Amino acid sequence: MAPIRLAILEADTPVPQANEKYKGYLGIFTHLFRRAADPEPLESILTITGHDIVAFPSTAYPDLDSIDAVLITGSKYNSFDNDDWILSLVEFTRKALIHPRVKVIGVCFGHQIVARAMGCLVQRSDKGWEVSVTETTLTDKGKQIFGNHQSLKIQQMHRDQVYGIPAGAQLLASTEKCPNHGFLVPNRVITIQGHPEFTSEIMNEILVLRHGTGLFTDEVYQSGVQRNGDHHDGVDVTKVFIQFLHGEFDEEEDPAQK
Repeated sequence: MAPIRLAILEADTPVPQANEKYKGYLGIFTHLFRRAADPEPLESILTITGHDIVAFPSTAYPDLDSIDAVLITGSKYNSFDNDDWILSLVEFTRKALIHPRVKVIGVCFGHQIVARAMGCLVQRSDKGWEVSVTETTLTDKGKQIFGNHQSLKIQQMHRDQVYGIPAGAQLLASTEKCPNHGFLVPNRVITIQGHPEFTSEIMNEILVLRHGTGLFTDEVYQSGVQRNGDHHDGVDVTKVFIQFLHGEFDEEEDPAQK
């Protein structure tokens, strides 16, 4: 079987030290997928390309007929804004969602963009930030998808959230602050509000930078630092992404087609 052609839509540049180490979100996600694929060589499973889609007008978008899947990364930008490049991303996502073959993965900002493209409201939450390793409660569908997990611990970095569940989608996880932490449309879409790609080093760099600028209060910063050393399930989440790309959830009837 030929490797799946996955296009990473890079919606931001990582923080400086992480960017220097990994050379963009393409490198960060390649590192993540390599760990999730182990012991199989990543190249036998995925062919990954990176596409910087922040510039407008962007010529970086992949040809949907030449790929099998897209992954929309996280970003410091607001998914609900109407900047030209964000509107272009929403429109491209809509095209990907109706493509007969392409699958869509959304991570944090990407999760919100997919939900927006599917008609959901995305706004800033009045409940504040979720940062660092945070436990999410899985729904019955989430427990089924994520195997042995009763809950997921995953790195978080957001104060925006999706309100509601897109038509035809099944909720996977939630927290007290954020009711929609990810959803699935079998054979089409899987999203997660958290950051499976963030290592403790990346999270620490973000926490320090945002505390230094005053964006994070001492309380948010100290709580995030304390939990950053905790185990998180980012690799397990990414193993599920690989299963999704290989069609392991395709046997379920797509509720959107009922």
